[in-house]
Amino acid sequence: MIAPIDSPHSTEMLKPLYVLLLEDDELLRDRILVPQLRQFGFEVKAIGYVAELTTAIEQRKPDIVLLDIGLPDSDGFEVTRRLRGELPETGIVMLTGRAENIDRVRGLSEGADAYLAKPVDIDVLVATLYSVARRLKPSTVLASSRSRWRLDSDGWLLVSPTGGRVMLSKTERRLLEMLMLHPDQVMLRDELIGVLTDDVAAFDPHRLDSLVHRLRRKVLSTVGEPLPLDAVHGTGYLLAMS
Repeated sequence: MIAPIDSPHSTEMLKPLYVLLLEDDELLRDRILVPQLRQFGFEVKAIGYVAELTTAIEQRKPDIVLLDIGLPDSDGFEVTRRLRGELPETGIVMLTGRAENIDRVRGLSEGADAYLAKPVDIDVLVATLYSVARRLKPSTVLASSRSRWRLDSDGWLLVSPTGGRVMLSKTERRLLEMLMLHPDQVMLRDELIGVLTDDVAAFDPHRLDSLVHRLRRKVLSTVGEPLPLDAVHGTGYLLAMS
């Protein structure tokens, strides 16, 4: 069964995790990490120097700081130690080219919650960020029942009845939010397309079908359970409650 969101206002609770990225490699930072993390629903602010860190944190406290070790104006280990003392409730993930065990042990000892070596697969990075966030700040689950499919508000995850977790992209999340607001109701194609784009007329309807197909296949392959999202011929889609 799918647990519905109580009201349209409930979607306001679904705030993405805010990640402060400290990485001096501009290509890796701006062309790879930032767009990919945003694709998975994170809010990301990227900086390249430790000198920018204090101002960035004063402007907005991050849920997680993702940082390199080899920084041009400081040492990532020192930064981690300082962050852990000043922001005990903030997650710290180190992403670095230094893969030796001695560096990994030091990073974790200085206060990092996770230590990843470059290059890292984006799925591994995203899963690590979600895992750290769940440990530090247990999520508020939109549905009260744990025997149903539900959205986890802490990390843009779809949670299956057996507890399996599926990471969602922005478009997947928007689609499921809309469907969960109207369980057991046929949602017209134009209504669903309307949450994916501002220009419904220019949107190719086949993109919606492809999105649904990929989402169902992704859910089944990830958690081994079929998502009860059914096509209604010539009309739209229905998320079955029973």
